[in-house]
Amino acid sequence: MSEQSFDRIAVIGAGIMGEALIAALISYGVKPASICISEKRKERSDELVTRYGVSVADLAVNVASADALLLVVKPQDMESVLTEITAVVQQKTLLISFAAGKTIDFIAQHVSASNPIIRVMPNTPTLVGEGMAGISSNKSVSAREKEFVLGFLGATGSVVEVPEELQNAVTATSGSGPAYFFRFVEAMIAAATELGLSQEVATQLTIQTIVGSAKLLETSGKSATTLRENVTSPNGTTAAALAQFNEAGIDEIVKKAMFAAHKRAIELA
Repeated sequence: MSEQSFDRIAVIGAGIMGEALIAALISYGVKPASICISEKRKERSDELVTRYGVSVADLAVNVASADALLLVVKPQDMESVLTEITAVVQQKTLLISFAAGKTIDFIAQHVSASNPIIRVMPNTPTLVGEGMAGISSNKSVSAREKEFVLGFLGATGSVVEVPEELQNAVTATSGSGPAYFFRFVEAMIAAATELGLSQEVATQLTIQTIVGSAKLLETSGKSATTLRENVTSPNGTTAAALAQFNEAGIDEIVKKAMFAAHKRAIELA
């Protein structure tokens, strides 16, 4: 971690993603004593205190003393949380939002216009250290602050920086993307069982095929198109299967799905 660190980091919302970010902060080098959470469910707070050695405080107290503030709340809860902290958040505090659709301007309207704000779109593979996040920032964010966010998010997987106007495209691609993958896996398993395989065997075959294919794509240096062509013999079994995808209009199906996610992200703003 950079020697220019943050002494007090407040994590607002300690659900599954909040916990993954706490683990990432600690992995990056932040001391547990520097992390304080605010969470409505006491049993959840107690669990995280035991597991990570972090502290707990009421929302207003936590925010008032924070150098960096991670807002890990649902989009529909963001406005009420911001309204609650408006009077206590310091003008120099770095605000890092993980709420889909909520713009930097939306956040700035509820705090000081001078607050550095970074908007992050993570995804659920963050939970296993294989996440993909897209970040955008306002002009108040310093190089040190951006380095900090890129650093601890790097402990959760990969990070890219994009102009904020492309954040909804990030949401439609990597933010919602894991669900597209899981739905495809569901369909493969269902078809495999109809072909006579047991649920257990169908699941093992499908998951390992997907995992292995992803690893091959990541490490081979070849494009998805090239790898697809390599496994597709003319008039073979794979060609027969892909013909059905194409006949069903797979490109248009995926496009419509991603554009729908993009539209919904705009609506959540």
